[in-house]
Amino acid sequence: MVSALQNVNLHIRNGEVFGIIGRSGAGKSTLIRMLNLLERPSSGVVSFQGNEISALGEDELRPVRQKIGMVFQHFNLLQSSTVLDNVCFPLKLAGLSKAAMHERANEVLALVGLDEHLHKYPRQLSGGQQQRVGIARALANKPALLLCDEATSALDPETTQSILRLLREINQNLGLTIVLITHSMDVIRAVCDRVAVIESGAVVESGDVIDVFLHPQNTVTQTLLAESGIDAEGWQEMAPGVQGMLLRLSFKGDATSQPLISRVSRELNLDISILQGSVSRIKGTPYGQLVVAVQGADEDQKRLAQTLLSMNVQSEVLRT
Repeated sequence: MVSALQNVNLHIRNGEVFGIIGRSGAGKSTLIRMLNLLERPSSGVVSFQGNEISALGEDELRPVRQKIGMVFQHFNLLQSSTVLDNVCFPLKLAGLSKAAMHERANEVLALVGLDEHLHKYPRQLSGGQQQRVGIARALANKPALLLCDEATSALDPETTQSILRLLREINQNLGLTIVLITHSMDVIRAVCDRVAVIESGAVVESGDVIDVFLHPQNTVTQTLLAESGIDAEGWQEMAPGVQGMLLRLSFKGDATSQPLISRVSRELNLDISILQGSVSRIKGTPYGQLVVAVQGADEDQKRLAQTLLSMNVQSEVLRT
């Protein structure tokens, strides 16, 4: 027997956007389907809102699943039903009256920007609009948790960004907990608070997104970052051709806008060369990382770490 997942231990905080990233076949879709028991674990426990749900039968699970919405990669809409009827479908299963169904469906369709498309059919909509219908349907029963299984991978880059903005707004305005499966570090960077990296059915790294991006520990994480254009180790090719101590400088928030290099160079009388660097944003928070070569008097170099710390900049010695 082959284990799809093993030794997975995750705690997802209320109100956060939690990303799960990995390559195809890593086990991430199996993992997300276990959160609502579409896949049942052969061992271990799944808890939701403080209650173990992995031991519940199908009848007992039905009201629990109404509190867990799910958005799929290929939308999974009813092609012969209108937008309104697609969103009403889970409400009908929940036993709402026709008037109550239509009232709630109109609310969530307005929330996702589709209130003018109530009576259209999926084939009349773009891919991004169809995914918005899928999101509205997932929100219909006022869930506490929203699961997104590769919700943007079937969309073009521009549409992907619009869907990610929508998910951010839903998270912020509704306080809704979101678990998002993806193979793209760019998606993680745009919307997630924390992330778990999964490989061969095991979580190989997890933590706050900004910490994982700035200090990736596992080779899988480093490779995924490099594939998205964030190469944390590219400086190594230049290192043999430069002299001096090599440092990796990491900073976030207000520290990102400081005149870091010019200030340190001026105050400590050091020559500083940049070998590699990037500045970007993670869910609205600016962050940056530089690999630099530092030359100067020994006593000035010794003062450097304390000066950087006073500027809220982390430093890591790569070569003395």
